Amino acid sequence: MGNPPVFRRPAARQVVGLGWNGTLGVCVKNLRRKTLAAASAVTLGVGLALTSGLAPAAATGPDTSYLVLAPQGANTDQAAARVAAANGTVVAAYKQIGVLVVRSTNPDFATRVAGTGVESVAATTGLGTALDEGETVEVSAADVASATGGPTNEPLYGQQWDMDMIHVPQAQAVNAGSSNVVVGVLDSGISSTHPDLATQIAKDKSTSCLGGVADTSEAAWNPTTSDHGTHVAGTIAAAVNGVGVTGIAPGVKVASVKVVNDDGYIYPEAAVCGFMWAATHGMRVTNNSYYIDPWELNCRYDARQRPVWQAVQRAIRYSNSQGVLNVASAGNSNYDLAHKLSDYGSPDDGTPEARENLTSACMDLPAEAPGVVTVSAVGPTGAKSYYSSYGLGVVDVTAPGGDTRFRTQGVKSTLTDGILSTTFNTTTRTNGWGYKQGTSMSGPHATGVAALALSAHPGLTAGDLAAFLGDTSVSLSCPEGVYNPVPLIPAGPTAYNATCSGGERTSFYGAGMVDAYNVVK
Repeated sequence: MGNPPVFRRPAARQVVGLGWNGTLGVCVKNLRRKTLAAASAVTLGVGLALTSGLAPAAATGPDTSYLVLAPQGANTDQAAARVAAANGTVVAAYKQIGVLVVRSTNPDFATRVAGTGVESVAATTGLGTALDEGETVEVSAADVASATGGPTNEPLYGQQWDMDMIHVPQAQAVNAGSSNVVVGVLDSGISSTHPDLATQIAKDKSTSCLGGVADTSEAAWNPTTSDHGTHVAGTIAAAVNGVGVTGIAPGVKVASVKVVNDDGYIYPEAAVCGFMWAATHGMRVTNNSYYIDPWELNCRYDARQRPVWQAVQRAIRYSNSQGVLNVASAGNSNYDLAHKLSDYGSPDDGTPEARENLTSACMDLPAEAPGVVTVSAVGPTGAKSYYSSYGLGVVDVTAPGGDTRFRTQGVKSTLTDGILSTTFNTTTRTNGWGYKQGTSMSGPHATGVAALALSAHPGLTAGDLAAFLGDTSVSLSCPEGVYNPVPLIPAGPTAYNATCSGGERTSFYGAGMVDAYNVVK
């Protein structure tokens, strides 16, 4: 109790499902470094491809991706000219926010491009964060066939304890969602052939953002090595069609915005592309179950990290200005995000560094970026999931994310205490349903409720919607003393100790549990 908070990324816990910032088990935000694929020059309305007239010199180093930022409010013409002079190629230009995505084989590019018209530059090599998938536990065909259904008449609804917790049946009786509301799922792709999702996807608004450049071909935005996005999409909007499960808002549409590459990495240029794509393609809400940068905490005063912070924040701010509410998962490190002092577990794509005496300038992106609704996770009892990160003034609301360890105090998992949703087996290339747990699963519950709110109240601005989610949430009180529902977990009796603080809003739950019925009644 007397020791200062120290962040160490916990060992991956057994997961029954999927998750980046969350999955069944505890989807630890553990992102590996990835090799960026060659960027396409196609941008289709988000980043303008600028390749003509640029003739990089013969390769003298590895082909490297960079973020080049013009001064805030300035155009990118001078920056683009400096890129060309430094033997770089602009593959995408987000002129609205003064951000260029660049590739160059010049090992001195970062030095040479600096000057008038360029505020900052950073190579994104080594800045990829990788999803710790954990294990997905699928529902067998026999179990699907024998399922008895529930209030929504979906066969597997009886296993969706999370939907009753936030009053989804009552909400759907009033408003099941409007097709005018499109939710961007910034994730690993959505299976366009899944029987619970095929009618739910806005294909004309879906894209891959890998490399920071948009690719709208259907194959590009489908899942390849991860079904995380497919699971998230099902929680938000799985169809009520007599098959499988129900989503919270089956009347809305989801758009697949793929930001995770085949190796499981998210690079900052992909995240920037994703936020900008949502902003320029009429999306009202995005779901973000990941974090950016291999450092758990992105410090604005760190020269390596500042350009990433700037670029992502500009993209988020722009999307807010276009009416987009961005929802993010709090993370699965059981970490108090309001009291960050040390980080001994980052970067996760290389040798960890000891970073001490951290300040509030070090943040978890995108969860702590201004204008983002941050969501913690609870299990079937409505208490904080053992893995969920928290923080007074950081967590805005909470939602079901699953807790497969509380029944046994951490000894073993009880799989059905995870979140059941749509899955895609990346080995057999088949669709199905399965359990996952984590704040990656709680985030889309809040996103689905936000989509219902917009369906019932289409005039809400992004700021109004964020406030409305909080105002309609069901308040939850802090547990007394030190909270630890898993004292018998193999990691040790105090590994998941946490202390809740606050009053009307708390560090564990923010304003409280999101409630689907309250936003439509």
